[in-house]
Amino acid sequence: MKIQEGYMPFHQYQTYYRIVGEPNPDKAPLLLIHGGPGSSHNYFEMMDDYAETGRQLIMYDQVGCGKSSLPEDESVYVKETWAEELIELRKYLHLDQVHMLGQSWGGMLEMYYLTQFDPKGIKSVMIDGSPSSIKLWVKEQHRLIQYLSYEDRQAIAEAERTGDFTNPRYLAANSRYMEAYCWDEPNENSPEPMRRETNGKRASLIAEGPNEFTENGTISDFDVTDDLHKVHVPVLVTNGTDDLCTPLIAKTVYDNIPGAKWHLFANSRHLALLDQHDEFISVLDGWLKEND
Repeated sequence: MKIQEGYMPFHQYQTYYRIVGEPNPDKAPLLLIHGGPGSSHNYFEMMDDYAETGRQLIMYDQVGCGKSSLPEDESVYVKETWAEELIELRKYLHLDQVHMLGQSWGGMLEMYYLTQFDPKGIKSVMIDGSPSSIKLWVKEQHRLIQYLSYEDRQAIAEAERTGDFTNPRYLAANSRYMEAYCWDEPNENSPEPMRRETNGKRASLIAEGPNEFTENGTISDFDVTDDLHKVHVPVLVTNGTDDLCTPLIAKTVYDNIPGAKWHLFANSRHLALLDQHDEFISVLDGWLKEND
């Protein structure tokens, strides 16, 4: 399988991209947009085999993450930068006709892009585990916290009250919460891409905040719910039953996008790609074929 890596100049920075497979006139490429803010393309490497179906995959690290530039300048870490980068990347790689899959924050970026820029040439969009409103996200995280042990609930409440997110009790509680609803801490048995650094801690802290339920970063006011009616491309909304992106969050996105479809992964947390890999690929493949 041919893998090509490169860098796109972006302002005074560089955006890393990775292309798997060859162009195919019958199948538009799939552009993969990672989560965070502050994650990286790493987990999308778990999809490399899918390019063997003849569909080219394109993944990249958003500026501030992975192998891309990691700016010191805090003003870079805003949705506007990442939307502009996405627009530039499409031009740079000549992605005139493209399918897009955005996971978590990647799906939020897609919603922002689709509602504010009315892009052309988008054949279909998959929004995987993404909120259209951070307010609703925070509310739902606090509901999910209620299913943790009494000790963990107390430790999280205390951290939120004091603003001190360094206490070992809080860190252990947050770790259990992430394991329940997001993904496991990588260990020596995890697939290699999952063990690699994402280099996105600064991006995450500036844009999101210290954790998933204390959103006080630059995207804390994110809300495109009332603009979703402007989306006029085929959209598939997906999430897992045990996902940080709860069914209520996913349904809010689904309800507001004209003609959207929804797939709920029955045994998945925030990364159905990992928890239910085969079903995820099968749902994705069916969706892309339908919209080629």
